[in-house]
Amino acid sequence: MTAQALIGKILFYILVFIIVVVSVFPFYYAIVTSFASGSQLFQINYWPPSLDLTNYNTVLFARNFPRSVLNSLFIATTTVVFALFLAVTASYALARVRFRGRGLLLVTILAVSMFPQIAVLAGLYELVRFLGLYNTPWAMILSYTIFTLPFTVWVLTTFMRDLPIEIEEAAIVDGATPWVIITQVFLPLLWPALVTTGLLAFIGAWNEFLFALTFTIQETQRTVPVAIALLSGASVQEIPWGPIMAASVVVTVPLVVLVLIFQRKIVAGLTAGGVKG
Repeated sequence: MTAQALIGKILFYILVFIIVVVSVFPFYYAIVTSFASGSQLFQINYWPPSLDLTNYNTVLFARNFPRSVLNSLFIATTTVVFALFLAVTASYALARVRFRGRGLLLVTILAVSMFPQIAVLAGLYELVRFLGLYNTPWAMILSYTIFTLPFTVWVLTTFMRDLPIEIEEAAIVDGATPWVIITQVFLPLLWPALVTTGLLAFIGAWNEFLFALTFTIQETQRTVPVAIALLSGASVQEIPWGPIMAASVVVTVPLVVLVLIFQRKIVAGLTAGGVKG
């Protein structure tokens, strides 16, 4: 290895180290702060001063926080199920069925995701009230599914276009219907894309705040982000930073674990269609 190549490799690893530190340090400091209490919250500590679980006990045994976690889990899981079901059927039509205006329809679906949440909040609020879904989990499920579908449809359509046409032709010769082709032929091959879109949809629904705050009014119907945001005091000194950090760690660790478990399939799903053979 030449000196120039060695220097380039060293600089590359230094850059990777800096990126990792910048990305991971905020979460690490939240973990450190979650074990602090009293005046320790306002001191700079790069290592937990003590393994005090008071903040975690305060959060986990709070009146409504466990209920908020269950609400978020139900809403995010249901959103993923609906989004993937609609996206798989839509992507089959957009990738395999030839009809006029297919490209325009795909662009229109993508255009839906270009609108910021605040721009459609008033109209979506009126729709939720009209359907009688206000202050129910289904209000969030409806809004999250609408905003999740464009991404899932695009990823699954790109992935499905790369599947060999011979597989579908063989299934048709054997008398398979489109539904059988989707569920028994394509679904086993779509796992990387399904894991990618499903996990990203879950994270988006789990972390969403604006719709969850607007469409709920009772504490028992709130999701985790809203529950954490409402942990506040009259002044900066009175804000329960310790419980807030503990709650943030509790709701973030499961997402980190899921990403680490499915990281290979996530990469495979995101790079689908990147290479044409």
